[in-house]
Amino acid sequence: MDRMKTVMRLAVLAALAATLPCPAQAETITTKTFSYFPVGGRTAAELDAELAKHGPLMKHSGARHPGATKIKWGGSVTYVRRGKGCAVGEAKVTLSTQIILPRWKNRKRAPASLALIWDTLSADIKRHEERHAEIARNHARGLERTLTKLRPEADCERMQARVDRATADAVAAHDADQARFDRVEAKNFNARMMRLLTHRLKSRTQ
Repeated sequence: MDRMKTVMRLAVLAALAATLPCPAQAETITTKTFSYFPVGGRTAAELDAELAKHGPLMKHSGARHPGATKIKWGGSVTYVRRGKGCAVGEAKVTLSTQIILPRWKNRKRAPASLALIWDTLSADIKRHEERHAEIARNHARGLERTLTKLRPEADCERMQARVDRATADAVAAHDADQARFDRVEAKNFNARMMRLLTHRLKSRTQ
């Protein structure tokens, strides 16, 4: 299942200051919010139709999906004089994730069998999207570590170019990890759902 990706390049704010050498610092600022879209229907077929009609639209594929995670990167980098060169003084990466999930309006009036299927599916959608947010957080923190460890350059123009390259590499690695996760999840979807449904059924009979 593809997931929405809204990745903004790290904003670089250059501020050259003549200061004493000091270690670069980093601070990851992350936020996570949830939003929901309503779906109707009283049969499995109707639920599928509702998800296909109202689910988040993936711009790159033009298709709708049962859930999505919007990811926005931002931040700032400052530069300091380090000896005769220029180094990263402080790196801040900000990350905003918005998880979009379905909410079934007819859940309480549904047959027990369909409610079981929905509960299993909606829990798996939430887990999937939470993992997308976690992948993004890991890459944001990794980018900060990378930026603070960059070696100084002769001038801040070159230093900024290195920061830009490191940022672009981090975004590419992030996108690749997200796509890899989606491929694995899609491949294992049927087996995973059968395992989860079986577990819920056993839990009910115990």
